[in-house]
Amino acid sequence: MGGAMALTLTALAYPGMLGLDKVSTAQDRVIANTQWGPLTEQDRDFVVKVRAAGLWEYPVGQIGLQKGGSKAVITASQHLIDGHAALDTTCRKIAPMLNITLPNVASPQQEGFVNTLKSDTGKQFDTDFANILRMTHGSIFNAIAKIRSTTKNSLIRALADQANDTVLDHMTVMEKTGLVDFDQTLFQQTTPPKLPNSDLTPPAPAPGQPEVVLTPPATATASPVDISGLISGGGAPAAGASPDPAPTGG
Repeated sequence: MGGAMALTLTALAYPGMLGLDKVSTAQDRVIANTQWGPLTEQDRDFVVKVRAAGLWEYPVGQIGLQKGGSKAVITASQHLIDGHAALDTTCRKIAPMLNITLPNVASPQQEGFVNTLKSDTGKQFDTDFANILRMTHGSIFNAIAKIRSTTKNSLIRALADQANDTVLDHMTVMEKTGLVDFDQTLFQQTTPPKLPNSDLTPPAPAPGQPEVVLTPPATATASPVDISGLISGGGAPAAGASPDPAPTGG
């Protein structure tokens, strides 16, 4: 598959500045020309963002299944696990095709969210769970729209379509908990803290480190993008058109 690509670079450097907000100054710079269209810095960073989101929201979903105090929080937790497992499969499919290095752990900021929810108990857990996840999904939702409307790469468009559906679903189930403080959440979403880049960036994996896999649940309803049509030169099929076999755990 790699031999079919016409990359302008033999390897793409691991993106140094990611996080919920874009801080690079050359996001529209083309870093590779591929058979699926040019790949820009923001395209590459988007794939890494989606991967990093799953690396903390998937385990938070698992925590929510154990600590959630209401049926709505349990349902939202199930949606996190299901949706991010499918997105993760798509990211791991297209990353080697585009020569993108994926992280194996989330950013320090995102790990901080996980630690907060690990330490919470009772009603405080449910409240923080709903508000943190509504805030983070609201932030990335706007970024997805920008990527989808500007990218010239068909693989990135397919991932953006899937991410749009998944993030909208996750925002909705958080709102259905009845616990979202919209004034506070929207303020945090539109006025994020000014953190150093190191806090917003998922670290690059160590050489030779096995790739972390987010295993779909046995009751999975979300499906990764079927990119077979893109590989053979066709258009992008719908995200749920043809589920791939579930990956093994890792």
